[in-house]
Amino acid sequence: MMSELKKHVSQRQSTKTELQQNAERLAGIIDSAMDAIITVDAGHRITLFNTSAEKMFLCSASQALGQSLDRFIPSRFREDHDRHIDVFGTTHATRRSMGSLGAVYGLRANGEEFPVEASISQLESGGEKFFTVILRDITERRRVEEKLVEQAALLDQTHDAIMVRTLDHRILFWNRGAETTYGWGADEANGRDIRELIYPSDRSSFDEAERIVIERGAWSGELEHVTSDGRAIISECRWSLLRDATGQPKSILSFNTDITEQKKLEMKFLRAQRMESIGTLAGGIAHDLNNILAPILMAVQMLELKANDDSSRRMLEMLRTNTERGSDMIKQILSFARGVSGDRVAVQAKHLIKDVVKILKETFPRSVTIHYKIAGELSVINGDATQLHQVLMNLCVNARDAMPTGGTLTIEAENTEVDKAAAEMMMGAEPGHYVRISVIDTGAGIAREHLDRIFDPFFTTKDIGKGTGLGLSTVSGIVKSHEGFVDVNSEVGKGSRFTLFLPALQSQLPEEAGDIKFGLPAGHGELVLIVDDEQAIREITRTTLEAFNYRAVTANDGAQAVALFARHSGEVKAVITDMMMPVMDGAALIAALRTLDPQIKIIASSGHYAEGKITEAANAGVNSFLIKPYTAEDLLKALADVLSSVK
Repeated sequence: MMSELKKHVSQRQSTKTELQQNAERLAGIIDSAMDAIITVDAGHRITLFNTSAEKMFLCSASQALGQSLDRFIPSRFREDHDRHIDVFGTTHATRRSMGSLGAVYGLRANGEEFPVEASISQLESGGEKFFTVILRDITERRRVEEKLVEQAALLDQTHDAIMVRTLDHRILFWNRGAETTYGWGADEANGRDIRELIYPSDRSSFDEAERIVIERGAWSGELEHVTSDGRAIISECRWSLLRDATGQPKSILSFNTDITEQKKLEMKFLRAQRMESIGTLAGGIAHDLNNILAPILMAVQMLELKANDDSSRRMLEMLRTNTERGSDMIKQILSFARGVSGDRVAVQAKHLIKDVVKILKETFPRSVTIHYKIAGELSVINGDATQLHQVLMNLCVNARDAMPTGGTLTIEAENTEVDKAAAEMMMGAEPGHYVRISVIDTGAGIAREHLDRIFDPFFTTKDIGKGTGLGLSTVSGIVKSHEGFVDVNSEVGKGSRFTLFLPALQSQLPEEAGDIKFGLPAGHGELVLIVDDEQAIREITRTTLEAFNYRAVTANDGAQAVALFARHSGEVKAVITDMMMPVMDGAALIAALRTLDPQIKIIASSGHYAEGKITEAANAGVNSFLIKPYTAEDLLKALADVLSSVK
């Protein structure tokens, strides 16, 4: 009996020791927990306050035990918290997961509020209810989250497309700039393969760029992307490799900038530079061609005066007509390539139209049939003939391009009156009398969505390299500068009609001059100095002047001309000089001659059809200016005018 009692006491002692060890072990676990663990009774008085809770709330367990839990809850949350625990106590649920309580705040002993994540559970012991709350301080996490939100907001402010993708190409982040650039929302893009989303079928450039960024950590360059509506764009890309905490590659950060319009502008700028170079080259070629045509034209006219039989006169007339035609074509090419313009004068539109039609028939494909219809008694326009010529050429070239397989191009001109009601229906129109010129084609027509933009600078529906987007904007600008307006009617598949309305003058121009007039003004033995580096021009000019009772001496450059002028001091009555010569050019020669004789009459000439040469000559003080190739009539009239003028 005694032995059994001893055994029973021993077992109880062992059990007590084990329970004590378990309690100590449990207390140790609770105190070593990283999260704050607080237990309260049904009256919300604290019965357990672990070490992490002491650190979190800056309060020792001895100060906390027996106190109300409200001490550690901000006053504005206490009522809701108490209500929550009371409700929770009647639900008989055993736990609530961490973070499920939503936004919860604690209150440190120093009065500082801080965000926490919390879970709560309940148990009954000895007929009493106890609630255990596990709290985790998320102050640092909130700070990081807020910083990330702020950074994301900043990233959304930029126009650049910013994205992050995994190494297996899945999109993790897609900012608002990417949404704007590519057209897909973040919810559509995130998780998708970036190659399928924005890269065309040829991914060799993408693969090469990705290889470099993985090898070197960064890559920059240009890539072609596609948008949600199928448009191809060019992006300037800057990629960086992101690594994890162990230094292993984990994702790629991309900054992509849409430079499509910039690239188009660069290409147009380069084309404009090429056009400028072509214009400069054309100017030099024109100078040489005009020097070639000048003696031919004057020689033909001199021969016409001497021809006695009809056959010779017909052949000479044909030669003269073709020489003048060549000269006109040179001027027109220069007008088109370099924008050479003249003064605003009274212009007869029918002459412009006939001139344009002549060029079109010689240069357009035979598959394009060209017609023109000009009403009788067409009114006169006050304008710049060169600019109006460019307007018609631009419209006709556009019409040709709209008919790649052929069609009909028609130019019509007639007088019209625009009343107030009609003016209100057409943009930019004012009531009044106009010359209406229509350019009509049977081509592809213009889509309705493009009609409002066709006059915008750089807008074009043509393929890259086939249009600058400046043709129609130039048309609009020139017509507006002439106080006119443009009306457009077009339908896809049914062609287009561009109608120009140019203000009409009341007076009429005389018809074009016919063949060479005889009875040209002759001289009275005056001595004329001819200066030109082209021998043929010197000789035919001398022959022409001598045939009309002038005397002439010639020089092949400015230096020789000064010597001859000094040798014939007081005898030379007029000087005809080219502006572009070696050794001493025309401007230097004119200055030298003015020094020797301020009253000398000077006629300047040039085959370089540009305002700069005319201005240069005017500034040098010339009395008249002749554009090569000039006719014998032009030469003789200019000479008679300067000799009869009083300076």
